[in-house]
Formats: sequence, structure tokens, C-alpha cells
Amino acid sequence: MLWLQMNARRIWNRIEECLKDESGIGVVEIILILVVLIGLVIIFKTQLTELVQTIFNKITSESGKI
Repeated sequence: MLWLQMNARRIWNRIEECLKDESGIGVVEIILILVVLIGLVIIFKTQLTELVQTIFNKITSESGKI
């Protein structure tokens, strides 16, 4: 979960940098990218949830062997 929070924070920082940079991507482009990403998350929500649960279950089971 910490990894996810760190990456979310890094992504948010990158978005803030893009919004502040006037010579780069415009606000409309950022909004379109966010809409596409949110749409993909909604479409693949169950698959993403299963993937994350599988990864955490594997981490939990493998950590006992260390």
C-alpha cells in the first residue's frame, strides 16, 4: 500500500508540474488524459482489484519464507 501511495504522490507531483509548465501540455490535454485514465480504471476495475489482491496475497505468503 505504501508503494501505491508513493507512486500516486509522484504522479500527482508530475501532473502539477505539467500544469505549471505553460510551454508544455495544455490543460485540455491533461483533462483528456485524466478522463481516459479514469475510464480505463472503471472498465478494468475488477481485473485491477484481482491483480492487486493476488500480488498482496503472494507477498504475504512469500514473506513467511524469509
